Parts: sequence; C-alpha cells; structure tokens
Amino acid sequence: MTLWNGSYPFYPGANVCFPFDTSRAVIVTIFLTVLVTFIIILPGIRGRGRLFLFLRLVLGLFVGAVILTVQFTRDWESGWVQANTSYKSFSRVQVSADIGLHIGLAGLNVTLRGNPVRQINETIDYNEHFPWSFGADYDRSYSEGLHKGLPSPILYVAEKFSTQSPCAVHGQYRIAGHYASLTLWLAFCTWLLSNLLFSMSILLYGGRMLLLTAALILFSLLFFFTARNTPKCPIQFGPVSLRTAYGESFWLTLATGLLCLFLGLGILILNALQPQKLKLLFSLDKSSEGGAWDKPCLSAEPGCSAQDVLMVPLGQLCQVTVTKL
Repeated sequence: MTLWNGSYPFYPGANVCFPFDTSRAVIVTIFLTVLVTFIIILPGIRGRGRLFLFLRLVLGLFVGAVILTVQFTRDWESGWVQANTSYKSFSRVQVSADIGLHIGLAGLNVTLRGNPVRQINETIDYNEHFPWSFGADYDRSYSEGLHKGLPSPILYVAEKFSTQSPCAVHGQYRIAGHYASLTLWLAFCTWLLSNLLFSMSILLYGGRMLLLTAALILFSLLFFFTARNTPKCPIQFGPVSLRTAYGESFWLTLATGLLCLFLGLGILILNALQPQKLKLLFSLDKSSEGGAWDKPCLSAEPGCSAQDVLMVPLGQLCQVTVTKL
C-alpha cells in the first residue's frame, strides 16, 4: 500500500464525534423542565412549606436523574495514557497520541486523540464504541472495526475485551454490566414508588422504599466492583501502560446511594422519635399555620342556639346566621 497525497488511500477518515451525549441531554432536559415547572408554582405556597417543598423536589429529581443517566454513561471506569505508537497496521509510521479507555454498563469506548491532533496530514481524533448490551455483538463490532481499518491502538485495546482474547475479561464485564443495569432499573421503580407514597402522605412506607432504593443502588456498585477487581491483562504501549480507575459515574452513583440511605434512615428515625417534625417537613402539620383551630369555639351570638348559628374559632369570630325555611 502506497501513500497518496500524504495519506493511506484505503482507510476512511476519522469519525466526527457528536458534540454531546444525546441520551444524557434528553434526560437532563426532562428533569430540568419538571424542576422549572414546579419552581414557577412555588410562589403560590405560603410559609416554610415553600422551602421544604423545594428541597424535597430538588433532592427527588436529582436522585431520579442520576439513576437514569448513569445507565447510558460510559465512564464507570476510565483511564488515559500518552504514548508514541504505530498508527496503522503494517506501517512503521508512529504518532504521538492520547489513548483513552472508558467502560460503561453497556460497552466500552476507545478514544484516540493526536497530540497535536493534526499529524501525518490527517486529523487523529477517534472515539469508537464497542457494545456488549443485550442484542449487541461485541465481536461483530470488533470485526467491523477491522474491516474499516481503524487505527492500531483502538483495535489493540478493543481486542483485549473480545471473547477470543486470552485476558478473559469480556464475560465478567458484560455480566456485571447487565446485573448492575437491572438493579438500577429496579432502583428507579422504587424511587417512583417512594415519591408516590410521599405524595399520598404515607411517610413511613415512603421512607422504607427510599431505603430499598439505596440498597439497590449500592448493589449495582457491588456488581461492577466484582468485575473491576478481577485480574486484567496489561494494556502496554511501549514503555507505558494504560491503567484505569473508577470514573465519574461510579462515584456519582455511590454518592446518590448514600444520599438515599441517609434520607431513608432520617425519615424512619423522625417517624419514631419526632413524628410532628416529620409532618412539618412534609407540610402535613396544620397547627403551626392555623393554631386557632385547636382553640374552643363560641357561638357568634349568645342568644342563638346551635342550630341557628355556625361555630367558628375565636381568632376568626364572625356572625353567620342561618335562615330557616
């Protein structure tokens, strides 16, 4: 194969990456729309109930948005390395590039970015996805990458996770991702049930469902943890190796699980020790807003009987006469 105009003629150009993750953008847009809608109606709520409702709304939407978003993110585990490596197979031409590996629940992404981006008369900026979700064939995606003539570093990293690789990590990551995704979907369902119970003022069972949500989120992390801590083959690029660590999605999921755990425990403890304060947090304690309703009522006119005059609180004393037909 010969060079034509400084490039290899039978290799396609670099894929142009979409500027943002559409799944994450859709989820964030939906939850922000719900938040803005409730913020618009907040001025119609009086007293401290407005603040408590705002806090419950922000925390609830945050938990739901995180549970959905991390299903589609690809940075549960990630790592970068800068190396001088061959760019194409059967070629001695080397490039200086940043190589990244990003593992999610449904597959992995391999990133290759030139340093600088423009080298050997070509733009080196690749981001290839290799899925292992239900209905996806990882080996087929890898074979398609071979047929397209993807750069050697991308194929080298992707080959480490194939079913034919002696590293034998494909099955572990695939099964761990499936179980983690399933538990997160269950956590999303229990989160919906907890919000439904809170809206129906069933606080005790709502707190229990929140604890179940926390348990499911933490179990999803445990499933991914088992795959992360299995022995892996080294991904070597000359004298340097590509090492990975837990990514942003993992730590965000952990923080959300702990948040649900603390909120659920707080609701159960308040329900057992200070039920009136718990009712105040959920705007169910009407005594603070209208304490006069707990006072004894007098008739509006001493000479009137109970059948002729309605009973009203002392703080809102007014005469209401009923005309007999």
